Amino acid sequence: MVEMQVYKVGMDPQQQPLVILADEEVRRLLPIWVGPFEAHAIASELRGRVYPRPPTHDPLRSVIEMLGYRLERVEVTRLEGHTFYALLYLDGPGGRFEVDARPSDGIALALRAGAPLFVAEEVLDQAQVFSEEAEAEEVHKFRELLRDMDEPPEGEADEGQEA
Repeated sequence: MVEMQVYKVGMDPQQQPLVILADEEVRRLLPIWVGPFEAHAIASELRGRVYPRPPTHDPLRSVIEMLGYRLERVEVTRLEGHTFYALLYLDGPGGRFEVDARPSDGIALALRAGAPLFVAEEVLDQAQVFSEEAEAEEVHKFRELLRDMDEPPEGEADEGQEA
């Protein structure tokens, strides 16, 4: 599992709501398309907006806490097709429970509860993108490697051996 945080919330070029998660170094990014209400819930929590009536995720956090539990963590556990899956880990007087959730709801709840957010390596392997800075750094490193590579001395390479 890789710990991630919400990097950006916005609209993609087709005007679909999108949450982008990033690792600590902001090298690995995970775009997750969400519903408009969930995007709003995540963005408003990031901005610290307070509403006269509590949005959906606030009462859920309150119920969890009133029952003596805490949201220990949220994990985005798998990706099937274009659908992400997540688990909420609750810990309290009755033990530890895993609750199936949509990642968007898990993210909104984690922000409200101050719980960490993790993404499975398998999910990142399937859907991550790299930030422009990370891509530029990797291209730079590769170019340096090519520049610094020595040519093999003539006649020393075995025939049929690939470099």
